[in-house]
Amino acid sequence: MYDFPEDLRDAQLALHRTRAAYERYAAGLPWSAEPMPGWEGEKQLHSGYRSGKADSPGYTAEQAVEVARYQAELLRLSTQVAAHAYWATLDNGVVDARMALKHAHETADEAV
Repeated sequence: MYDFPEDLRDAQLALHRTRAAYERYAAGLPWSAEPMPGWEGEKQLHSGYRSGKADSPGYTAEQAVEVARYQAELLRLSTQVAAHAYWATLDNGVVDARMALKHAHETADEAV
């Protein structure tokens, strides 16, 4: 349907992969970047459930560097995709084209 340039497709795929890698990495991090005391919420009405979190040691220096690296790469890739010259070539339907680009790699994977 859309004839996306290869560099735009590659940047979008790299953005997908980097986001997924960042989310996997972040899942193992403490809940707070800075050391924070834990907390326990009030008992919920008609339930014994209490929300809460244990103390957070905060991120180590290495973890903070890795998070910053991921965030910088995500910003670079998302800017590369959003500001690509291809979007200026479309008269209308830019939103639909951007949505299609997010799934363009799925079509390529199915063709292989």
